[in-house]
Amino acid sequence: MALSFRQSEIIEIAKAEGKVVVEDLAQRFNVTLQTIRRDLTELAAMGKLDRVHGGAMLASGVTNIEYESRRGLHSDAKEKIARACADRIPDDSSLFLNIGTTTEAVARALLGHRNLMVVTNNINVANTLMGNPECEVIVAGGQLRRSDGGLVGDVTADMVRQFKVDFAVIGASALDEDGDLLDFDYREVRVSQAIIRQARRTILVADSSKFTRSAPVRIGSLNEIDSFITEAEPPEKVRQLCRTGGTEIVIA
Repeated sequence: MALSFRQSEIIEIAKAEGKVVVEDLAQRFNVTLQTIRRDLTELAAMGKLDRVHGGAMLASGVTNIEYESRRGLHSDAKEKIARACADRIPDDSSLFLNIGTTTEAVARALLGHRNLMVVTNNINVANTLMGNPECEVIVAGGQLRRSDGGLVGDVTADMVRQFKVDFAVIGASALDEDGDLLDFDYREVRVSQAIIRQARRTILVADSSKFTRSAPVRIGSLNEIDSFITEAEPPEKVRQLCRTGGTEIVIA
């Protein structure tokens, strides 16, 4: 089925904002709510969007959003989360930073820190931290994923296991109500699991859009996380799991 001009625009808005709302779209395009609902239903049938209450979001069940689109999504929230994370990492620390646009924001927030050692499987993080002369950067080798500059696979995981660091700062593509951290690439997930095991304290950085997304590969559980930094209150079930598991929630 060919997309109408309006439906193409709706997809572009969803890519930029992560989610579209029926009322906002009706006002934007000067059409009825019923017309927008029909557009969203057709886009969902084509696999372009997933319907949610009051609107729709990018379909994300088995394929991640393209890297360039992810970089622009929720950028203000990511910067707030990154600053809150950086505030919790003292000078004279060692840490892991894994793949993700939020961990890249954390790298930017660490440019003023002193005497850091950062181990990363994210080429973008390494390039950013080159700007901090007080930071030693160690890039974990492995298979380069050209789509986003990530290093993945067994070689990467093996190198991560050579370290024991003070902090792991990790991102995830989704967080479900069972408290599971999820991602799309099993090779990346194996590295993230090694990172969690090799850190004395683990910090999850994830914006609230991850509460409504889905991904097929399990990284681990919230009960393996010491601090969860986000910009909005998580769902009640997630908050309860954090209370039970002793995971600190930080609202940036």
